[in-house]
Amino acid sequence: MDALAGLLDGPRARNAFLLRAVLAPPWSLRIQDEAPLSLIALVSGEAWILPGDGRSVPLRPGDVAVVRGPEPYVVAGDPGTEPQIIIHPGQRCETPDGRSLYQEMDLGVRTWGNDPDGGTVMLVGSYHLDGEVSHRLLRALPALLVLDGQDWDGSLIALLAEEIGRDEPGQEVILDRLLDLLLITTLRTWFARPDAGAPAWYRAQGDPVVGRALRLLHHNPAHPWTIAALAAATGVSRATLARRFTELVGEPPMSFLAGWRLALAADMLRATDATVGAVATQVGYGSPFALSVAFKRVHGQSPGHYRARFLN
Repeated sequence: MDALAGLLDGPRARNAFLLRAVLAPPWSLRIQDEAPLSLIALVSGEAWILPGDGRSVPLRPGDVAVVRGPEPYVVAGDPGTEPQIIIHPGQRCETPDGRSLYQEMDLGVRTWGNDPDGGTVMLVGSYHLDGEVSHRLLRALPALLVLDGQDWDGSLIALLAEEIGRDEPGQEVILDRLLDLLLITTLRTWFARPDAGAPAWYRAQGDPVVGRALRLLHHNPAHPWTIAALAAATGVSRATLARRFTELVGEPPMSFLAGWRLALAADMLRATDATVGAVATQVGYGSPFALSVAFKRVHGQSPGHYRARFLN
């Protein structure tokens, strides 16, 4: 498992919000649904994204935008059009004066808009992420990134556009997986661009020593890693590994490993009923006490108290 695969293991779509928007001008949507991560893929027509920093970013067919929330933003057919529709948490849509548009904008199976024959067609998907592994990915992303349709083949957009309107058994699972694949492909392609400002851990994957070390730590966090063991596995001295890893990743290997282990532990505490001892074993701590000490130092509370916050 490489570093990107490890982080993308967190934000998996599970009955994610996903629809096809069909719009005719003039149109403008203010998105304030507070979703941590959203994707907008333009199938046809033209659109603009206006994040809160005052920019106006165009979208053309084949382009994919990834928007990191929860700050509001505007998507419009023309950047000068005032928002006519407000999207609230829970995907509740209203006019600016509070009138519901739920029935008025419903155009069929997972299809929404102001005109069934509108020239602008967008695929919109939102992830509601709540885990520590997911947050590590979110922190690596800018508030808005746009992948130009010319930088990739765009076949996933066509496939998702074809599948989104079907109402068949198991269709939600298919759509979730296609949305995941679109997100992974978009981020991988964007991170690989020289001007993307990719995070240090991604750039470091190309280094023959540090990249291997990162894969080892992500693939087997429960292993009793030491600098000596990791250096032996990567074929360099301890001093060389420590210096090179810190220079490229921005923190020492054991510090990186501790953060990864604690992120995994936090997500396991939220999502499973495994005991603290079982969680400690699976993420590489020798005892529940050792995990509790490290966990409290980072999260300010014990694993048990952390888990209690998320119990129904």
